Amino acid sequence: MKSLFLLTALASVLSLSSCQNIGKRNGENLTKTGVAVKSEKATFYIDTLHSGLDNPWGIAWLPDGRILVTERKGEIFVFENERYTGKKIDGFPEIYERGQGGLMDIQRHPQYAENGWLYVTYAEPGQGGGSTVLIRFRLNGNQITDLETLYQTLPLSTSGVHFGSRIIFDKAGYLYFSTGDRGVKKNAQLLSNDMGKIHRLHDDGRIPNDNPFVHDPTAKHSIWSYGHRNMQGMVYDSANDLIYATEHGPRGGDELNVVEKGRNYGWPVITYGIDYSGAIVSELTEKEGMEQPIHYWTPSIAACGLLLYTGDKYPGWQGNLFSGALASTHVARIEVSRGRYVDEEKLLQNIGRVRQVAQSPDGFIFVLTEGPGMLLKLTPGE
Repeated sequence: MKSLFLLTALASVLSLSSCQNIGKRNGENLTKTGVAVKSEKATFYIDTLHSGLDNPWGIAWLPDGRILVTERKGEIFVFENERYTGKKIDGFPEIYERGQGGLMDIQRHPQYAENGWLYVTYAEPGQGGGSTVLIRFRLNGNQITDLETLYQTLPLSTSGVHFGSRIIFDKAGYLYFSTGDRGVKKNAQLLSNDMGKIHRLHDDGRIPNDNPFVHDPTAKHSIWSYGHRNMQGMVYDSANDLIYATEHGPRGGDELNVVEKGRNYGWPVITYGIDYSGAIVSELTEKEGMEQPIHYWTPSIAACGLLLYTGDKYPGWQGNLFSGALASTHVARIEVSRGRYVDEEKLLQNIGRVRQVAQSPDGFIFVLTEGPGMLLKLTPGE
């Protein structure tokens, strides 16, 4: 089975060679002002809006034109007219800044104009370590008000890895957020804890009565899916009522999944990766009752952030997924069709560790990178 896996992985790498060459040529020109980047289905320019970030994580647009960018160290930067104002949001609670932990994703409520709710996931400190927490709050100018804790994941851990975490809403208004296994592999298979899961809630934190394990007294009733390692990309496809999620593998085996109710995604029982030491995590790449990814990356790209493009600024990209790549320092443009992987192209090769790719309300694509820490805008070209 492992031999078959290695042959499949090699074929996957070879099939991307032409895309990699395009990406490398693009990367050489990324810092040159006014140079068009030509990709397979679009030509665009890169506008560096800000280059003073450290570890940016999430981005949200407000109806008044402000853009909010979260920093893992616990700050939320305020942009106006696509430029940093020098101001930050005040009143955010203490964070657990340890390893990968800190301030993570930010999303506005689908009816933000009516209710003013912003949703954030962050690592919160506590006795015995830290945990991923989901909160919501409103803003009065740049001051946080009405802060509510909606969900705290348990158990607490002193581990500095695998906190997750992304937030999405579906068209029915349900909220989903992801959590990592906190570096303890068995957590992902245990329904009795919150780690290595996708959770589904009402927008006020209540648990829906049609969640898959809501009648299991031994399970966390918020769980929507399980068997995940560390999901840092998640997006909702409203046209097809699908959730796509990207998941960090260990050494190899990063995954793109279609997430469905109550399904087990296999970690660590099945995996297309090996441990960082080279040790075998599992001899199995598939097992009955466990879901297969629609695509996986070996070697790992360190998939992070995920966008489903629905705008009209780049017609050739409509309906494509865009995943950041931390380790491979590029953006993966992924063609999908109703939950099936079709093709892939590398964009912005060598741009930096891409943490998030997002779409503005007017349909432009923005990219957050670290090392260097930048907020970039892709402007369509002829």
